Amino acid sequence: MPASLHCPSSPASAALPAPPAHADDRLRILREVFGYPSFRGAQAAIIDHVTAGGDALVLMPTGGGKSLCYQIPAIARQRAGLGITVVISPLIALMHDQVGALREAGVEAAFLNSTLDWRAALAVEQRLLRGELTLLYAAPERVTTPRFLELLDTLAARARLALFAIDEAHCVSQWGHDFRPEYRALALLHERYARVPRIALTATADALTRADIIEQLRLQNAREFISSFDRPNIRYTIVEKKDPTAQLLRFIEREHEGQAGVVYCQSRKRVEAVAQTLLQAGIDALPYHAGMDAALRQQYQDRFLREDGVVMVATIAFGMGIDKPDVRFVAHLDMPKNIEGYYQETGRAGRDGLPADAWMTYGLQDVVNQRRMIDESPAEESFKQIMRGKLDALLALAEATDCRRVRLLRYFGQDSAPCGNCDNCLHAPAVWDGTDAARKLLSTIYRVHQHSGFGFGAQHIMDVLRGKATEKVRQFGHERISTFGLGAEFSEAQLRSVLRQLIATGALAIDAAHFNTLALTDASRPVLRGEIPVQLRESAASGSASAPARGKRGARHERPGAPAATPSTTGLDAAAQARLDALKLWRAEVARGHNLPAYVIFHDATLSAIAQTAPRSLDELHEISGIGEKKLQAYGAEVLRVCTSAVAAAPR
Repeated sequence: MPASLHCPSSPASAALPAPPAHADDRLRILREVFGYPSFRGAQAAIIDHVTAGGDALVLMPTGGGKSLCYQIPAIARQRAGLGITVVISPLIALMHDQVGALREAGVEAAFLNSTLDWRAALAVEQRLLRGELTLLYAAPERVTTPRFLELLDTLAARARLALFAIDEAHCVSQWGHDFRPEYRALALLHERYARVPRIALTATADALTRADIIEQLRLQNAREFISSFDRPNIRYTIVEKKDPTAQLLRFIEREHEGQAGVVYCQSRKRVEAVAQTLLQAGIDALPYHAGMDAALRQQYQDRFLREDGVVMVATIAFGMGIDKPDVRFVAHLDMPKNIEGYYQETGRAGRDGLPADAWMTYGLQDVVNQRRMIDESPAEESFKQIMRGKLDALLALAEATDCRRVRLLRYFGQDSAPCGNCDNCLHAPAVWDGTDAARKLLSTIYRVHQHSGFGFGAQHIMDVLRGKATEKVRQFGHERISTFGLGAEFSEAQLRSVLRQLIATGALAIDAAHFNTLALTDASRPVLRGEIPVQLRESAASGSASAPARGKRGARHERPGAPAATPSTTGLDAAAQARLDALKLWRAEVARGHNLPAYVIFHDATLSAIAQTAPRSLDELHEISGIGEKKLQAYGAEVLRVCTSAVAAAPR
């Protein structure tokens, strides 16, 4: 029988001894197991705190090394005799890849999820109880089942429960972008095993979401570690939506031909159509959405992870926990719901530190759709107001004429200087005063409604203001109202830009109950009076996909405080390129044999460093970042052989 949820006198709550967090110990694990020479940012402080038994809430950007923040304490606490670390992870693919990577590094790890039959699951449970595992991965739904709690009770009674790591912790918050109610039940870990330390980790959480994580997971006494949210290798570009699929094609062909990427669309139907268009254009594209057969989805995800140059076209059902390091771009054909979602999704590009692109098309219909979804949701009005505020922040980012990165980081409470690596910094947009246009649009909406007794959509309002006597305008007699033709000097693109900002700021509302017609609000009055200026970026008349192409191997724009670039394949001489090509072929064979993505064997950055330095001995090879002792023993001799053979076989 499972124990009670509250058992303060049980062995599960007995105080656990905490090993001292010696810098030499955790640095030795980093170098011996994972093959990295030094820690980055706050990693060392987090690891010391958690290894010593402290609770922690960690915010660290994608690619910043979050996993090491619990994997190294797990190894250290296991070596100190404190038992196993349980990692709560929301995705099967992530569990599989992380367990595979740990085993490659010589760490005993396993997962319990629905991919295992009962015999395999029982074998994992037996290994767990025998103390043979250092880390066990499981989904939140499984962790709170009676059977799993019985396992934890047994481990706790033996003082063999060392640490809980709660990954993707933003899923616990209703204010986050990936809310999963099952995460709320994880509060019982603190109630039931009060003396077992916990570390909660996420890449994305504003102040409201952080407060909710702390409240829901009972982390009031946890130390917060908030790293920089900046991803300086990512270039942010937001373009006006004209023909988004054609714009996407130009973007990929000009800047990312043959490279891996993710394209996000709002609907399943759109996903299928865009994937087909890309395929017809010769791009290796796959669709992914929740309506597909689960086995087919898994097959496509495996292809994306294991093959080079695959573009995944997906809804937001795809992506969380995807560790593929060489995704060179993330494109949005439809606007996300908020900045957290945008940041999380764009952060899947460039995890290896090499140049990558976050590219998005954005138009008036995006604003209309997102507003409508909030207004029509069954949520309480207080919740809707917060969601509108989050949407407004994203709309402000899209309409911005200054540095995108400064605005993005400011949203998360971080100050920064202009980056020199976003579209606005690289090609400053022209700005125009849209105040007069805004006043005329609002006046037209008022007069049309007054004339007909009901509202009209954006296209009709623009036609009236520009003096276009369409059949619909004549049908309702709107050519006779006083503002007809009063805005003939404005282009349709300019007026759409004005409408986007008015809706974004609440000076216009979308009446979803009446066919998405436009309606004035209390906030319309100060705009009508000219009390609030409306400054807008000039519409891109050409409709180009993006700024002038950087080229797929272009250099990153450096700025003060940006981390050093990861080794890349640029500038390799013929011999080094031959070594790199041979190493990639060898890695692909090994990965297939182990049923793992290639990057789990060695990252591209590690192979590039090997190709560049041409090590001649195991000692020299061991000096390269990313090669721990287990991988050196398993692959060292083969890597040296491949390097030597590649140069000998290269044409002279």
